[in-house]
Amino acid sequence: MDDKITIEPLTQTDADAACQVFETTIPAAFEQEGIGSLLDDIQHEIAHKRALIHTALQPDHNKEANVFFLVAKMGKSIVGTISYGPCGEEIRECTDQRLNDIGELGSLYVLPEVQGQGIGSALILALGTELQRLGIQQFCLDSGYRIAQQKWQRKFGEPYVVAKNYWGEGTDHMVWLCKVQDFIVKVK
Repeated sequence: MDDKITIEPLTQTDADAACQVFETTIPAAFEQEGIGSLLDDIQHEIAHKRALIHTALQPDHNKEANVFFLVAKMGKSIVGTISYGPCGEEIRECTDQRLNDIGELGSLYVLPEVQGQGIGSALILALGTELQRLGIQQFCLDSGYRIAQQKWQRKFGEPYVVAKNYWGEGTDHMVWLCKVQDFIVKVK
């Protein structure tokens, strides 16, 4: 397999392979968090990501929805995804609707066998560059995964909101509000 990483906008041809990334990485992330037994939640998350891809690929999808995906390819194989779109329900709930008009960075998934090779950072940087090109000045991101929360805290400091025990005892949900320009500088 070619080790060169390219970041490209999602196309219809990429849809099934991008969904395969979700079907591999989401159960792995749940397992890594010690919640791999939450099969309904895993399937719900995969279905939600599939629906986002479907929305993003609709040629006439509501431009106000502003949903788009980028994919990371190693050779011709898709190994990671990232998306931008309206903030999700968890962000709305956790922030008492304060960030409803702010778009969300989401769907950042990299296949387990290629994690730690800078693919996630390359996806983030490419998305930040695209947001900057579009004139978007800030975005939010959230995570209920403790491992991801630790990474975001190292990069961006304390979250905008911490919803204590959101997913059950000892499992918080965190939301960050980021300026695109600051984000690009921190990722580089």
